[in-house]
Amino acid sequence: MMYPTFAKRSQWLPEVFNDLFDTDFMPKVNATAPAINVKENDKEYIVELAAPGMKKEDFDVNINHEGNLNIKMERKQEQKEEDKKSRYLRREFSYTKYEQTLILPEDVDKEKIAARVNDGVLTVELPKIVKEEVKVARQITVG
Repeated sequence: MMYPTFAKRSQWLPEVFNDLFDTDFMPKVNATAPAINVKENDKEYIVELAAPGMKKEDFDVNINHEGNLNIKMERKQEQKEEDKKSRYLRREFSYTKYEQTLILPEDVDKEKIAARVNDGVLTVELPKIVKEEVKVARQITVG
């Protein structure tokens, strides 16, 4: 017996993560992509993306025109080191670019999504839509 609510919530994870990164057609094609964790509790989903050395300015997090969560990170870094003996300049360029689109579950409140970077981890909070139960209190006439 399948519970529709559970099935609806759990189906988006394999479609987005497992199928994208681990298929027979392209197994582990994006091996350098940051690790992603997805957690769920009663109030929200939490997406954590490993981003060591990245700052909040390196990220662009938005909801695209299709209503999906789009995470982009891009960082350019140039390091120069001069060797006094040989009198040459050595340059090392570092460039990191990553983009991921996540298909959001239907119960995400897209107006209240928040993101932050802390200790090399981008955390995106996806609050669930709060459905208030209407309690009907009334007197019932006994006939």
